[in-house]
Amino acid sequence: MCMVIIVSFTCHRLKVCQEEEDWEMIEKRLGCGQVEELIEEARDELTLIGKMIEWDPWGVPEDYECEVIENDAPVPKHVPLHRPGPLPEEFYKTLDALSKKDEPKITSGEPQIKE
Repeated sequence: MCMVIIVSFTCHRLKVCQEEEDWEMIEKRLGCGQVEELIEEARDELTLIGKMIEWDPWGVPEDYECEVIENDAPVPKHVPLHRPGPLPEEFYKTLDALSKKDEPKITSGEPQIKE
């Protein structure tokens, strides 16, 4: 699920950049900061891809046992209680715009680029 959202955001940003030549319009349509910041963020993400492959954070040993905590069960003291804060409003606007599109859903981790 997360990979689909990431690919959708990337494709959306690419489409906006292809449709607009004025950097101010790109910033306005994306609502995610300055173009320079977006370029730096993209470079960081490209670096992170290689690190994630190297680190293999999704790899779990076969003999690993996970403690399952049901929604109504009290959280044990040894488990950190993490409640993330709200996401910026721009995130929800972009997500809503992407979900309203009639484009086919991406089912693989591979980017789908239209020619």
